[in-house]
Amino acid sequence: MKLKIAQLPGDGIGPEVVAQAVKAIDAVCAKFGHEVEYTFAYVGACAIDRTGSAFPEETFKACLEADAVLFGAVGDPKYDNDPTAKVRPEQGLLAMRKQLGLYANLRPVETFKSLVHKSPLKEELVDGADFVCVRELTGGMYFGEKGRRDGGDTAFDTNLYHRFEVERILKQAYEIAMLRRKHLTVVDKANVLESSRLWRQIAQEMAPKYPEVTTDYMYVDNAAMKLITGPKFFDVLVTENTFGDILTDEASCVSGSMGLLASASIGERTGVFEPIHGSYPQAAGKNIANPLATILSAAMLFEYAFGMMEEGKAIRKAVAASIDAGVVTEDLADGGKAYSTSEVGDWVAAHI
Repeated sequence: MKLKIAQLPGDGIGPEVVAQAVKAIDAVCAKFGHEVEYTFAYVGACAIDRTGSAFPEETFKACLEADAVLFGAVGDPKYDNDPTAKVRPEQGLLAMRKQLGLYANLRPVETFKSLVHKSPLKEELVDGADFVCVRELTGGMYFGEKGRRDGGDTAFDTNLYHRFEVERILKQAYEIAMLRRKHLTVVDKANVLESSRLWRQIAQEMAPKYPEVTTDYMYVDNAAMKLITGPKFFDVLVTENTFGDILTDEASCVSGSMGLLASASIGERTGVFEPIHGSYPQAAGKNIANPLATILSAAMLFEYAFGMMEEGKAIRKAVAASIDAGVVTEDLADGGKAYSTSEVGDWVAAHI
């Protein structure tokens, strides 16, 4: 089969970690007899520097023409430290999600036996934790009306949700739950927010359509606590955009490193597959960043963009083997030898 993949490495460590995921993709294609064609495009700060736009039209076109997008990260300190900047790298990410209709962000959280000691949580709490966060990605405060008034001294952000947006993300979450342990937790703040009451109302309407799934409801503050005190409670967790952004980053502590967490953003058009760790500009160009989250995102790319479960499994097995063998970067080395970004990528590809 011929696969068309758009490469959007982005900023910071993005180019380094994406390069390692490409090695894994190439190894899988060689193993399973697929042909892959890559298209390179700019997004984020590097795109602003070249075109003035964080998500140029040519990048959008490259995404539309591809079967899947392998994405690195966006962000640059020169924009972070300038509150007056009119165009920001993160606008490229939001534009990509909106223009591609990527309303569902899937973030699996799992533990590796040999790394449970790396989690800041007690081993007995995290050992065996395995859940998926389903975050609504194109609605809420990030995309609602925002602005300032009273001479700039009053600011507002509108948390707007429509029924169809809630229904489609809940449907996605229920379908994932049906493939797993059939337990869905709907996270909201229905005791305070009207938008959350709409979420809970629609979830209660949909739950009878999935009688095999146990549906429960949890306020976001309680969910934040439960992720720390009892992460093994969760199977599939679904929530709105802002809550999901915070909770999924919090969930990274379960596995012991943000460098292990992959994600898929799927919806109406081409899916985007990316690590959740951001651009990490302090490590850019040093060949020390952990590429495993991006490599695991490539596994999700095979699974969700092409339905190639065996190909995805081959990548997951190689990543687990690299961790067990101690072929890891400095964040996971635990006093042992720290391998470079490219060395880890080479080892994983060779194992595949």
